[in-house]
Amino acid sequence: MTKPITGTFFEFEHHNRAEGKFYNEAMFAFSEEQWRAKVRETAELGMDTLVLLATALRERSYYPSKIHPYAEYLACPNVLEVLLDEADKTGQRVFLSVGFYGCWLDRYDQIDHEAIGRSLQAMNEISGQYGHHPCIEGWYLPDEWCIREEFDPRFIDYVNLISAEARRLNPKNKTIIAPYGTRLVKFNDNYVRQLEQLDLDIIAYQDEVGVQKTRVDEEAAFYENLRRVHDKAGRAALWADMETFCFEGQVYKSGLLPAPWERVKAQMEAISPFVDKLIIYSYQGMMTKPGGIAHAGQEGTAEQLYSDYKAWLDATT
Repeated sequence: MTKPITGTFFEFEHHNRAEGKFYNEAMFAFSEEQWRAKVRETAELGMDTLVLLATALRERSYYPSKIHPYAEYLACPNVLEVLLDEADKTGQRVFLSVGFYGCWLDRYDQIDHEAIGRSLQAMNEISGQYGHHPCIEGWYLPDEWCIREEFDPRFIDYVNLISAEARRLNPKNKTIIAPYGTRLVKFNDNYVRQLEQLDLDIIAYQDEVGVQKTRVDEEAAFYENLRRVHDKAGRAALWADMETFCFEGQVYKSGLLPAPWERVKAQMEAISPFVDKLIIYSYQGMMTKPGGIAHAGQEGTAEQLYSDYKAWLDATT
């Protein structure tokens, strides 16, 4: 049975400005009520989990912080509080981000001493200001590294350090990563041992169809093998981070557009049998509620993908 989409990444701006061509400016101008509407849109489609991509970007913060000044280009004065307050009301769960406190383009910069120090400081600031929100599920580590056959040992150390701090702040906190390089994973005993070493609750592997590294017809084999090694390790829930976008032009250097529904549906069908949960990158920009007050995405196509998915959801649930 094909699983529905039950989670999405969430962002206050898309970090790659070229890719965010069709929705960044709209989100910059969102009022508090528009942000609340955007959260409700995801809840209405049964997305019970929101994974926040960043709490800071380009030395600007999305909450009152001593690390960076607030992102002055956002019309909404405290977007993080708005997100969490609305998620409390909808009953959704939110993973807060520990990034980006280094250069998001440089994975080594993200885990150098100074960047990790800022990440840990941000976790403590955010916990102090927002820890009372019942929607908080834990923390997302956005500084993904490519899995080149296996995880880099430095990344494992980084994950384990952040996870330890997450649980120190709240023993109930869960941690999640969404690495790329899914097609490169060597599904062997050494990878199983690495999974056992990772102090982590969830791995949501990127399916990499949107960035054109993987074909839809290859996906089932990759996720079936991931299911096997995760079951053997007995650790870390297996989620899929399914890409719902395509590019207007050159990969990584042009605007993101909603993928055709038939491709998205085929991705869902291929991945579903092997994963615990299907989340997407992303709802924002790729889907927007027709007639809603918080439009973000290419006019027409974002509404179409929303409508196509909703029709499928209504027919299958």
